[in-house]
Amino acid sequence: MLYYLFKYLNDAYALPGAGVFEYLSFRAAMAVITSLIISLLFGKRWINYLNRKQVGETIRDLGIEGQLEKQGTPTMGGLIILASILVPTLLFARLDNIYILLMLFTTVWLGGIGFLDDYIKVFRKNKNGLSGRYKILAQVALGLIVGLVMYFNPSIVVREKHPVQQQMQTTGGQQNPAASFTVEEVRSTKTTIPFIKNNEFDYAVILKWLGDGYEKWAFLIFIPIVILIITAVSNGANLTDGMDGLATGTSAIIGLTLGVLAWVSGNIIFADYLNIMYLPNVGELTIFVSAFVGATVGFLWFNTYPAQVFMGDTGSLSIGGIIAVFAIIIRKELLIPILCGIFLAESLSVIMQVSYFKYSRKKYGEGRRVFKMSPLHHHFQKLGYPEPKIVLRFFIVGIMLAVVTIITLKLR
Repeated sequence: MLYYLFKYLNDAYALPGAGVFEYLSFRAAMAVITSLIISLLFGKRWINYLNRKQVGETIRDLGIEGQLEKQGTPTMGGLIILASILVPTLLFARLDNIYILLMLFTTVWLGGIGFLDDYIKVFRKNKNGLSGRYKILAQVALGLIVGLVMYFNPSIVVREKHPVQQQMQTTGGQQNPAASFTVEEVRSTKTTIPFIKNNEFDYAVILKWLGDGYEKWAFLIFIPIVILIITAVSNGANLTDGMDGLATGTSAIIGLTLGVLAWVSGNIIFADYLNIMYLPNVGELTIFVSAFVGATVGFLWFNTYPAQVFMGDTGSLSIGGIIAVFAIIIRKELLIPILCGIFLAESLSVIMQVSYFKYSRKKYGEGRRVFKMSPLHHHFQKLGYPEPKIVLRFFIVGIMLAVVTIITLKLR
């Protein structure tokens, strides 16, 4: 909103300094600052309100030392994160940008589902919350909407260069062929595939066996993949939210990395230098992800050990969905197994634990376990590691994965 106000003031009255709102870097910096201020100020007030209303978390006895001490800690703190993302984005981003609209919709949609789950747990005193199938249904619906918009919206394009002819140029007295290119913006289901020299993969190629015109059926592959990614990452973030600050700090690291990837993908100079897809107008997402990073860092102020507030599903479902949709938009979703390696490990630990328990119970008559407890962070707690040490080491691993993700831009 402020973008449009200051643009008008600059165009109509040449107001000194108003033109600075044209710069992504300035608006991104303002989004970070604003989100931090909102999370710190609003966060404290919200925690005090939750304490007065005795809106506390019900803790299951998992047999972990110090676990029951968290009984009664305020939950639904995810509202702090949502407010700290939405307000700066509405203030500083261009609201006619389809990518911004998609991210706002994702935030509100999954935030609403998570809030409903927390509301049922806290106020209806139903510890199971919203049924799992309804959560999955909401995630599938979001994936369907995002997939359809990404595939059919004419504003979502990739700029491609195509060699058209060989011209001759003289270098050092010799004539050498020089390629001439045409540039066009096309709707495409291409994405980035890591560690490959020509690192673009078109989902439509999977349907090549259909023969001529197979490209028009690409949505049959693209949309289910989008649904799968959103569901997997959202639930992965939800599983990771089991220790003070773990999901919040990990998400901040992931968000910062996605911001770098969005900025270079939306900058024609850096995209050309790095030989990656140039995505027109995607640079505006730098504003959103700046607010996201500011919101998670600000929330970490209260969520670090010992936590003054928990984000609940209001926060964990929404931040996972935000990460997934953001990665899909900037065509970097195949980097998620690397960048979101913490989420992946947590999810796999649960899948392995449950699967092996059922298999061994059927085969041996008693259930056996791969880990002492799942998700993975609880396994380390059972081994006797203090919670702050586990969280800090997960952060270190997350930073390493973020660095590897960024260097895949050149490591092919």
